[in-house]
Amino acid sequence: MTREEKILLHVNKEKWGVEIGPSHSPLAPRSQGFKVHVIDHASKEDLKKKYADHSNVDTTKIEDVDFIWHGQTYAQLTGKSNFYSWIIASHLIEHTPDLINFLNQCDELLTDYGVLSLAIPDGRFCFDHFRPITGISKVIDAHYNKNTIHTPGTAAEYFLNFSNKQALICWDNSIDGDYTLPFSTQDARQQMELIRDHKVYVDLHSWCFTPTSFRLIIRDLGDLGFISLKEVDFYPSSGCEFFITLGRHGKGYTENRLTALKQISSEILIAY
Repeated sequence: MTREEKILLHVNKEKWGVEIGPSHSPLAPRSQGFKVHVIDHASKEDLKKKYADHSNVDTTKIEDVDFIWHGQTYAQLTGKSNFYSWIIASHLIEHTPDLINFLNQCDELLTDYGVLSLAIPDGRFCFDHFRPITGISKVIDAHYNKNTIHTPGTAAEYFLNFSNKQALICWDNSIDGDYTLPFSTQDARQQMELIRDHKVYVDLHSWCFTPTSFRLIIRDLGDLGFISLKEVDFYPSSGCEFFITLGRHGKGYTENRLTALKQISSEILIAY
């Protein structure tokens, strides 16, 4: 299956859906017949300006943005709840300061049998390679703290350990060569101070996952009563990303806990 087929498998293009943060790479474009509303951080015109100097970006693919997000909930932004049959978010969930809140905001938009389709970077095969895999404690604490921006500590971890491999920011396990660390301690300090002193949102990855670590976190969050969404479908990593679909009536991740934990350890070892 292609990347698009995995992401769109449970998406019915005849029913209304949302794509969050498609930027210049929409996966469910209107030009292909999708009934879609687009949520992004900037207008179509501003996105075109942002990527005007990027030679590898086709700005003609940028679609009209229906809702420009400024921090409100998605239901407040769209004026809708229990309305959409599907949501697509590619390489977005890892940027959210409060992962639980993001999932619940998406859930609020969806109909009872609606689905949330996610493409998520595998921390082993991108610039998060040397960062620790996210545990559930950080996810829960961020939610209880009502985080709307990333913490200074997250910024320090991100910039101190951000790595390239053969000058790439993402790769697959066929890429050989050593790693480089492009940011300095001073860079990390500056970003920490920017967050601490000015309370600004610095765009970075708050969460780092392997495929199994994410599947287990989703199950644990459901079992602990934080979310209603469960695993509907899953595709293991291809290149630097994996794919998962969530919904209220998903079958859930069924592996026993000890096997899952061993699998996470095995996944981490594979990267080295």
